[in-house]
Amino acid sequence: MNIKGSKKKNQVLSVNIFEQQEIIAKADAIKAGLKASTWHELETKGKFDKNDKLSFVSDDMLILGCDIGSETHYVRAIDTRGRELSKSVFGFSNTAEGFESMLDWSTKLAAANDKKQIVLGLEPTGHYWFCLTTWLVAKGISVVQVNPYAVKQTKEVEDNSQLKDDKKDPKLIANLVKDGNFGMPYLPEKLYADIRRLSMFRDQLNEDRIRNLNRLHREMKIYFPEYKDAFGKIDGAFSLELLKEAPFPDGLAALGTEGMKQIWHEAKLRGRGYANASAILEYARKSVGIKDGADAGRQAVKWFVSRIIELDEQLSDIENQLNQRCNEIPYAKNILAISGIGENILSGILAEMGDISRFDDVKEIQKLSGLGLVACSSGKHTGETKISHRGRKRLRYWLFQAAKSAVAHAEEVKELHVYYTTRPDNPLKKMQSLIVIACKLLRIVYTILKKGTVYDPKKMLMDIRRPEKKEAIAA
Repeated sequence: MNIKGSKKKNQVLSVNIFEQQEIIAKADAIKAGLKASTWHELETKGKFDKNDKLSFVSDDMLILGCDIGSETHYVRAIDTRGRELSKSVFGFSNTAEGFESMLDWSTKLAAANDKKQIVLGLEPTGHYWFCLTTWLVAKGISVVQVNPYAVKQTKEVEDNSQLKDDKKDPKLIANLVKDGNFGMPYLPEKLYADIRRLSMFRDQLNEDRIRNLNRLHREMKIYFPEYKDAFGKIDGAFSLELLKEAPFPDGLAALGTEGMKQIWHEAKLRGRGYANASAILEYARKSVGIKDGADAGRQAVKWFVSRIIELDEQLSDIENQLNQRCNEIPYAKNILAISGIGENILSGILAEMGDISRFDDVKEIQKLSGLGLVACSSGKHTGETKISHRGRKRLRYWLFQAAKSAVAHAEEVKELHVYYTTRPDNPLKKMQSLIVIACKLLRIVYTILKKGTVYDPKKMLMDIRRPEKKEAIAA
């Protein structure tokens, strides 16, 4: 028996156990001392620029890169010099148990490498990162986000390949964090969380309504092709009430004008629909719609109509809730003084923009919306200037809707639009003018929410340079 060998083996084993216990103790101490930094601390006390970000990632910080998945997340760890500290990629499930296992893994790794704080970088794609981010911040781990486009552009740096890999992406993300190429994630809280959720729900209901309306149109084109001439607006109150009872020509003919009027009367509708009853009946009698399959088609139409009516009621309720919540934001009501910007457009802008306090300059919101200007220039060549289209698509959509509506309803904005598109020097195309007006309205919204100022229509016209003013200056 090799007594010396056995003793040596036992000594190594006892040392390993001691080291493991020491690391566990250190890891527990690190857990207790973790302190997460969020946008509240970093973006509301002045501009959080590239130098600030590089200073934020300190030498005593373990840098994690995380590739987010629907069920499983993958993470790797590096230090501030880019040296990989994790032996292999660590996968964990999108559950409480999975989150705890990742926390144990990362704190032990931090303990083994004398790190005191942890920062995790991720791509803010989809919604799968919401729960993980909230959980980690509550545990004291700072979470930052990297631009998915930046990850895509740096793929070839690692292995000269654009292929996506669960092992490769976490390291790319971690390196972007190390180099200060990240931003602070923003998840709306309290009032703003309610507004965004209600706004998204409203959009989903609208999409559902459009889908059912398109299906309704399809059925009517087959069995009553003249329906547009007969009803006018098919999703109007008069039309929907008739379609619930008698959507096709044979049913309308059986009802007659008095039957139609009775339906409208019971629905407590008044107006020009009564006068249209005879015309609808005439279209029904002359219809060339097919008869085969009409029973099934009639059933489908009634279902679509019922669904549209139900969705209209739900939308009305959601919009009322949304408007009430928006009115709780200080000075938000002042924005409604701009003709054309109603409660629906305002709620859409506020939902996508979030808490105004996190912005130091309106240009940050412009960039967030994808309305920031970019140009491709080199040497003597000056490229075309255009908007980036990178940012929150829904915010850009609502700002553009605000511009279109304001041009249609606000005289001062309409005048400004005419000036931009007809001025002698550098006239803009209509779309370009609307984008400029959208950015101008954004600046107004920002100023109102930040300072509580009152909208002044005259200030909208200050960009207009009138010929008489030029002559007066020259004289």
